[in-house]
Amino acid sequence: MNINQLILRNFKKNVKNYYLYVFALVFSAALYFAFVTLQYDPALDATKGSIKGGAAVRAASVLLVAIVSIFLLYANTIFIKRRSKEIGLFQLIGMTKTKIFRILTVENFMLYFASLIVGILIGFSFSKAVIMILFKITDTKGIAKLHFSEEALIQTLIVFGAIYLLIMTMNYLFIKRQTILALFRVTSSTEGKTKKISILEIIIGILGIIFIASGYYISAKLFDGSFTSMNALAITMISILALVIIGTYLFYKGSVRFLLNLMRKSKNGYLTINDVLSLSSIMFRMKSNALLLTVITTVSALAIGFLCLSYISYYSAEKSAGDYVPNDFAINNSKDAASFKAALDRKKIAYTEKKIDVIQVKANVKNILENDLESPMVDSSAMTIPMISEKSVSGVDVAPNETLFTGYNNMLQKTMAFKDSGRIELKGKQKVIPQKFVGLNRKFLLPIYFTGGGLPTAIVDNSIFNKFKQDADPSIQKESSLYTGIDISKEDDLPKANELFGEMKFSDNSLNNSRIEMAASQKQNMGLIMFIVAFLGLAFLITSGCILYFKQMDESEDEKPNYTILRKLGFTEQDLLKGIKIKQLFNFGIPLIVGLLHSYFAVQSGWFLFGTEVWTPMIIVMIVYTALYSIFGILSVLYYKKIIKEAL
Repeated sequence: MNINQLILRNFKKNVKNYYLYVFALVFSAALYFAFVTLQYDPALDATKGSIKGGAAVRAASVLLVAIVSIFLLYANTIFIKRRSKEIGLFQLIGMTKTKIFRILTVENFMLYFASLIVGILIGFSFSKAVIMILFKITDTKGIAKLHFSEEALIQTLIVFGAIYLLIMTMNYLFIKRQTILALFRVTSSTEGKTKKISILEIIIGILGIIFIASGYYISAKLFDGSFTSMNALAITMISILALVIIGTYLFYKGSVRFLLNLMRKSKNGYLTINDVLSLSSIMFRMKSNALLLTVITTVSALAIGFLCLSYISYYSAEKSAGDYVPNDFAINNSKDAASFKAALDRKKIAYTEKKIDVIQVKANVKNILENDLESPMVDSSAMTIPMISEKSVSGVDVAPNETLFTGYNNMLQKTMAFKDSGRIELKGKQKVIPQKFVGLNRKFLLPIYFTGGGLPTAIVDNSIFNKFKQDADPSIQKESSLYTGIDISKEDDLPKANELFGEMKFSDNSLNNSRIEMAASQKQNMGLIMFIVAFLGLAFLITSGCILYFKQMDESEDEKPNYTILRKLGFTEQDLLKGIKIKQLFNFGIPLIVGLLHSYFAVQSGWFLFGTEVWTPMIIVMIVYTALYSIFGILSVLYYKKIIKEAL
């Protein structure tokens, strides 16, 4: 038998054991090719410049390469480990390590590039669906076509060719370093098991919990005024990250075993078969997997957190647009307002109009702040804010010595929270008038042009407003001082009016806004970011789930002799499966719960920077992630069921 015949016979014999490796290759290739195809799809940048997807996808594809590379290298590690005895037999019959490496290289080449071709075809077939999803999310008016990109094909072949060389290098080093005896012991060796928990492990376990809890506590205090400078904020954020990551590692290194040991001791030594198969196994194995689980948990938390924040922005787009443009159309130029109203009249579109005279003043609000965050953007002793008269707002009546604030976004509520009452000063060019602050309303009355996107509007008595109008500081006044808000009477006429608004040739378009266009613009920007984050998050979810699944498959092979003994002792398949289900609940549940907690506290500490709604988008993301992640736990239980059946 020559070497080529040996390769073919060996390939046919082992093909049934390659399904994990084939799945990893096909999935990775399909995912990467479908994603990179977007980068070169002309439909992405041909939609009137609405989204510049190519550049964003190009940047994200670099991260995807890293995820795919780690996944394939880990899958190859499992694969080569399973073939260690076979490699040892080859050496026993006199083959050199170079010849063995040649056999594995040829086998891998056939399998790798055949799987790569299948993956590219699958990725191509799904590429149209992917871009349709992107268009739907970003509300882009475009036609998605099935587009085969030669550039994407070449890029995919180059990337996976480089990964193939890395895999071959890893295999070569593995074969070169292993002795014959070591090769026969690779699959039978298990993680080190310590029967008795040490004092050091108890200390490590307690420290892990303390570190994580400290990180959570500090993150909750991040924007409540405890840190009053940007340098302090930066240092605190780095400290939170360090505490949580180190704490997570210590948690897996000692906390899990410490807590489960307490549970086992509470049973006073009376352990059921479920306890033996679940708690005991996890106690000994999770410590050795601490680094892997820390990486998976940390990146999972980042993926969930970024997806939550991007979805918060996307979900809040219409609400945020309502804050930035309080009426259907905001026009800050008198001539433009007259032109638009005339156009509406010609089209017989009914509307209502609201006019508000606005001036800019400086306000000293230090005395009414709950906290005083030093910011280069906002000076609390001379904060420039818009002022309007009470006559411009229906239902509002303030005394000459009173000032009511209205229109305040979530970010400033966190960083510059106001008290319910107090004393403030309003400053014109020369006059300084002390006022009594009487509260804050959430409703926005002026568009982003006057508020800058989040500053409150001061409502004062008409006599005070007239005084400041005569004493206005010209250096801080806007180009326009009259706001015209137009609301369309019938909702069915709104699209037609918006189209008309877009066709108008205003003197300065930067002064005018449409609420519909503002919401659409934010949805496009955040929709693209959310799509990329979701795609990368899905890639990592599946790869990390597969890694944990592969790890459980590896452990099940190691534990197979134990199941044989337990079956001979009279335990049924159902008895063993109960313990296995509890074990998988811990194996997959602990990293999931820790990752969800990390992301929850991260999102809670800064969600207000991204939108107006938090709970609904955050809960939706976490439920979807949990459901997809649970699939791998179910698959691992099914694989254990197969191993238990084969054990006897």
